[in-house]
Amino acid sequence: MNEEANTTGWDAIDREMSRLYGDQEPKHYGTILPYSLGGQDPLDGISVYKADKPAPHWHFVTYGFTELYDKESDNAEESGYGFELTFRLTRGEEEEEPPAWALNLLQNMGRYVFNSGNIFRSGDYLDANGPICLGADTLLTALAFVEDPELPAIDTPNGRVEFLQMVGITRDELEAMQTWNTLGVLSVCLDHMPHYITDLARASHLDIPVISEAVQKGMREEGSNTGFLFVDQLAWETGKKGWFSKTPSTLKLGAKQAGIIGKLLQGRILKGKDLTLVSREIRVVFEAGEKPGCEAGEDEVRLTLDEVTAEEFSRKLLPKESVIELSALPGIAIQIVKTHIKDNDGNVVEVIG
Repeated sequence: MNEEANTTGWDAIDREMSRLYGDQEPKHYGTILPYSLGGQDPLDGISVYKADKPAPHWHFVTYGFTELYDKESDNAEESGYGFELTFRLTRGEEEEEPPAWALNLLQNMGRYVFNSGNIFRSGDYLDANGPICLGADTLLTALAFVEDPELPAIDTPNGRVEFLQMVGITRDELEAMQTWNTLGVLSVCLDHMPHYITDLARASHLDIPVISEAVQKGMREEGSNTGFLFVDQLAWETGKKGWFSKTPSTLKLGAKQAGIIGKLLQGRILKGKDLTLVSREIRVVFEAGEKPGCEAGEDEVRLTLDEVTAEEFSRKLLPKESVIELSALPGIAIQIVKTHIKDNDGNVVEVIG
């Protein structure tokens, strides 16, 4: 790093880490060729500290989502994207180096944000569609985001910076977060996951009765906070009417997401809230109403469901190939199609449905 460069943003992060770890020298992994010049890694660097409490773990912190040097954006309140990511990972007694896969995971998060412009906030979640550590025998296949328990937001000369911690979660924990809310699920897991440390070897926390009961209670009483869901397999085909034959208008959904959409309908429609599904081609809005109905445009379909129809729909939405018809919505069919889960090389590793 050029010694004459303005490093006020970088220095502000360093001060926060020094507050936690004193004079511990972190293991720092910098980027040789900047992303803006064709490099592969978007983050300027990642520092990793050895933490011993509440259990031995590695504590990662990124440098690069915020403005580390001069202020460049017009937003005076936030620095860059407004956050840096942290990650806490269990550390073995004889481990001297943090695992490379975790560094790669954080850089992948950087690629996602830099390429899409989508940002993370506390309470968000992300389905990895496979182990968060590729090739590992782990049940952790998704990530949740929460404020780092030891790093509150700070104000820097370049704007505000939050420290968002990634937390590895299982598929059923992800579904619980979708059908209730992320922070609620994490909070009831905290006694069994202090400081939200990620442990690749752990089982689902929903196997613990007291946690499962608390999650179910939250779902019943509060419903779901997920009002918007991006769905890869989502399409609408307008039906045809003729003298001799007619076909229904058909909503197509992937089997992987059919089950969770059914649960979300219960947590949204039955609480008087809308649910929006979005793909690259179409937006489908389910809204609560007294009279079931459907309005279809070129790029948006609105389905109104009363409580009886929502319950029927939820009950029939299962993760397997099928065609569903609802008694209150004649002329409309819901087709569930197979979902093919692929690895980074495009190979099918799982078929759902």
